[in-house]
Amino acid sequence: MAAGEDTSHILSGLTDQLPDRDPEETAEWVESLDALIREQGTERAQYIMRSLLQRAGAQSVGVPMVTTTDYVNTIPVDQEAPFPGNEEYERRYRAYMRWNAAVMVHRAQRPEIGVGGHISTYAGAATLYEVGFNHFFRGKDAPGGGDQVFFQGHASPGMYARAFMEGRLTEEDLDGFRQEKSRAGHALSSYPHPRLMPDFWEFPTVSMGIGPMNAIYQAQSNRYLHNRGLKDTSDQQVWAFLGDGEMDEPESRGLLQLAANENLDNLNFVINCNLQRLDGPVRGNGKIMQELEAFFRGAGWNVIKVVWGREWDDLLTRDTNGSLVKIMNETPDGDYQTYKAESGGFVREHFFGKDPATKDMVADLTDDQIWNLKRGGHDYRKVYAAYKAATEFKGKPTVILAKTVKGYGLGPRFEGRNATHQMKKLTVEDLKDFRDYLRIPVSDKQLDADPYRPPYYHPGADAPEIAYLHERRRALGGSVPERRSHHEAVELPEAKTYEVAKRGSGKQQAATTMAFVRLLKDLMRDKKFGHRIVPIVPDESRTFGMDAFFPTAKIYNPGGQNYLSVDRDLVLAYKESPAGQLIHPGINEAGAVAAFTAAGTAYATHGVPLVPVYVFYSMFGFQRTGDAFWAAADQMTRGFIIGATAGRTTLTGEGLQHADGHSPLLASTNPAVVTYDPAYGYEMGHIIRDGLERMYGPDSDDRNLMYYLTVYNEPIVQPAEPAELDVEGVIKGIYLLAPAKIDGPRTQILASGVSVPWALEAQRILAEDWSVSADVWSVTSWNELRRDGLAAEEEAFLNPEQPARVPFVTQQLEGATGPVVAVSDYMKAVPDQIRQFVPNEFATLGADGFGFSDTRAAARRFFKNDTHSIVVKALQMLAARGDVEAGAPAYAMDRYKLLDVNAGTTGGVGGDA
Repeated sequence: MAAGEDTSHILSGLTDQLPDRDPEETAEWVESLDALIREQGTERAQYIMRSLLQRAGAQSVGVPMVTTTDYVNTIPVDQEAPFPGNEEYERRYRAYMRWNAAVMVHRAQRPEIGVGGHISTYAGAATLYEVGFNHFFRGKDAPGGGDQVFFQGHASPGMYARAFMEGRLTEEDLDGFRQEKSRAGHALSSYPHPRLMPDFWEFPTVSMGIGPMNAIYQAQSNRYLHNRGLKDTSDQQVWAFLGDGEMDEPESRGLLQLAANENLDNLNFVINCNLQRLDGPVRGNGKIMQELEAFFRGAGWNVIKVVWGREWDDLLTRDTNGSLVKIMNETPDGDYQTYKAESGGFVREHFFGKDPATKDMVADLTDDQIWNLKRGGHDYRKVYAAYKAATEFKGKPTVILAKTVKGYGLGPRFEGRNATHQMKKLTVEDLKDFRDYLRIPVSDKQLDADPYRPPYYHPGADAPEIAYLHERRRALGGSVPERRSHHEAVELPEAKTYEVAKRGSGKQQAATTMAFVRLLKDLMRDKKFGHRIVPIVPDESRTFGMDAFFPTAKIYNPGGQNYLSVDRDLVLAYKESPAGQLIHPGINEAGAVAAFTAAGTAYATHGVPLVPVYVFYSMFGFQRTGDAFWAAADQMTRGFIIGATAGRTTLTGEGLQHADGHSPLLASTNPAVVTYDPAYGYEMGHIIRDGLERMYGPDSDDRNLMYYLTVYNEPIVQPAEPAELDVEGVIKGIYLLAPAKIDGPRTQILASGVSVPWALEAQRILAEDWSVSADVWSVTSWNELRRDGLAAEEEAFLNPEQPARVPFVTQQLEGATGPVVAVSDYMKAVPDQIRQFVPNEFATLGADGFGFSDTRAAARRFFKNDTHSIVVKALQMLAARGDVEAGAPAYAMDRYKLLDVNAGTTGGVGGDA
């Protein structure tokens, strides 16, 4: 049965379309199978059935693929691995954790605080986590290096409650939940935020859908490290805990094929199927577990369903005619949710009462016993068997679909209710009922004393169950989650490695994209540092001139290259290798950012510093995957983001969707991103060297940065580095590139990126045609100049008795007289970022509006940010001051045909890379 099909006849669905021409023979075959299961068990029966299916296929007997199975546990009872732990001890401290997690959120709702929180997610998922903590999640000190666990964001109170049991957090810390500034030193972030709790959380996961993507690429990154010989990760597992509602996010499902294609059997998804979204049922009329089973199995994953607890085993054994399984198959999720919000009597009547046979089956059970028929996700034995099977399965990633109840144990006001996700407070009666259910030794008097401050509970470090808890974590390699930022030493490239950027391109033309690629190639050749670079390119390497990396660095593919390449005789032949350095996610920006994040955090996750360099169409970067870059910032990713074919008018043939006029503004919203718009290769050399020094040099104050450089596909003659280059100006954002060569009315032209050559040409025209003296400044970063200016204002605001620091851009322009014309190939808001810090009259030219297909010259003339527009704008401002004749601007507009898009001359043709 495929997802979305009618599952009401799933038991007979395989035979519905065919006639039974010999019922007696059919019965004999079925009887033989039953006897095989009875005498030799389900494992032997599975082998026989698979052998028959394989033989049927070889004989061209059409057998449909079964993408969903009955609504029962995947692992038969006789194949369940025995539970090895002390279930009583584990159940005991799991109860303490569930209590403390709920109390922590409840205490954070007292009238003077009221910061929110989530109670029900962890209450329903506690068993899923605790089986992992007690038996599977390996810490950093485990022999193999430990596992990576992506915790479901809304379950964070449970992780804090466990850390309290372990002695890692105090009651004062728990009372600092969601009060990160007012309780500094004893504060807990709302969700898993590594940047906010850098020694505790490893992976940010609360942006729905990004956790699954990042977990997949983390598993790939582990294999990448191993296959390149950088670290042995063969004994590490990646666990991702997700919600069934979260799986509606396109990102949650969109990259499953990578995990299957690369046989990432080091990856385990655990989907907490409580059947509820944040507002109501996930599939009220359907069955989300069946849908996910079909989806994951179709994507090539191993699927394990954990639907029912051990209390159902006897009932299912006695279900000889399949009536119980039929009801299980046919009952929609909306009803299952309702059952858990009602009572045992309600379940008897509305579930078992659907068939006389099933109603008789539970006739001897009390209503309480029916109510205590647990779902599989709350049963230690069932969950343990699933986890063990998952970690031992080879060749495919595994997804575990575990059925639970949201708000489990919190009482009738919470359990399975549509509003349970938003419920953050417990009444005194709720607390008493919850206490009784968990058997917490807290008295009525303690609960009545202050309804907003029920006590936390810890049995003491000497309690046998706490000793057992510590023993389990020691055996598994220490606490989880834990983040460690120390790493092996990095030897940065020597100065000579950057020489290629300083030399320029001589008489040849080269786009800044090519200047960057040449520098990257030399960095990768550096014997002590080059192996740390991880180039990441979606399916456009040739556009960016990076196909030169194919035959040398090679494309990472764990399966190697098992085909005869069509371009094998070419110098730049396509080469794949298990030890390949270049990560090629395909047409997949979201996956590329996930790969970037995994590589850029390997310094902490694995203690192996890598420097990812993600190159992409600039339009498809922050606009398409901005949320993923926020998660990367939260995880304290380090690396370089290269927005290639940048600007609104340089990639002229591609049109609107490829015309980037705003990525620096989008990048400016991310505090971890340092944005540059360099004009020349030598500027990039200094910027990249500065980035590496800040990320891994000895004197850095903030290492957790991502450098965003916009590079262009427009060929120009790349000049050699000037002898007296103002390197500080390059790094901080502005330097004087070309002082005026004549005396005359004065103006200042500030330009960035591809517009710098236009500014230099405008300088020449102003001098030759109008006797105007113009200084040209290269603005390598409008964004960084603004940040520095705002920081100076903040310092002055907070230190009124001290002399105010002058912003860097103001210092640089001190003594630069005349009006300022600021120009870029971006919308005017990009240069406008520094307007308040420039005392001169200030005008901005840019490319506002939508992009379109045309020649570069026509596009620039249309947007009025080309060479002659700079000239006319400077003349207008000078005329307003009386420094040139009043009629000069109008005469210039007419002379240069500024209103005629066909008269533009700014920029050349060609230059795909």
